Amino acid sequence: MFSSLMPQRREFFELLAAHSERVVAGANATLRLINGLGEGGEDIPALVAEVNLNEKEADKIKATLIERLHKSFTTPINRDQIHALTTDLDKTLNALQDVANALGMYSIKQSTVEAREMASLSADACMRLNRAVMALSDKTRSAETLNLCKEIEEIESKADRVQRKAITALFQEGVNVWQAMKMREFYSLQEGVLDCCQDAAKMIEEILIENS
Repeated sequence: MFSSLMPQRREFFELLAAHSERVVAGANATLRLINGLGEGGEDIPALVAEVNLNEKEADKIKATLIERLHKSFTTPINRDQIHALTTDLDKTLNALQDVANALGMYSIKQSTVEAREMASLSADACMRLNRAVMALSDKTRSAETLNLCKEIEEIESKADRVQRKAITALFQEGVNVWQAMKMREFYSLQEGVLDCCQDAAKMIEEILIENS
């Protein structure tokens, strides 16, 4: 009986890893999307569609994982924590989707230095989140995983500073108020991606502490 349960235990880590890989793919597509605004070198609608596709694929992974949670007698870590982590990953991709779709909603045709920097920070944080999730099943890599989580928190703090600087610059004398309001909301959506990454990192830290 025990041996028959082991594949199910591994499957939870595999599903979490697959979910986090969709997050990375969505973040990279969003980065290319924002970097390509106004440049003419990227197919903007195709990149928005790519972000949306990754979000839909991630929803399927999440649904499978939750179904397994309901059916499994045993889980490798606390089942509430598994649910919370996949929910945080889901929120991260939803936040990326909000960023991508906001370009059309707010008719944003040009990027800014700050938007590109925040997109880069988001992609970096998502990549580290994926690495942390991938290492979660190996207790010998706990120190590495914890360090990745700390780095995500540092990236989020840096994004906060970039956002404040960007918003301050928006409302200088003589600016277009409507454009400033649109970009303020857009920067807020970008910051939301980092906030979700940080939430997921904190959940991973909690898992590490409980299972140390």
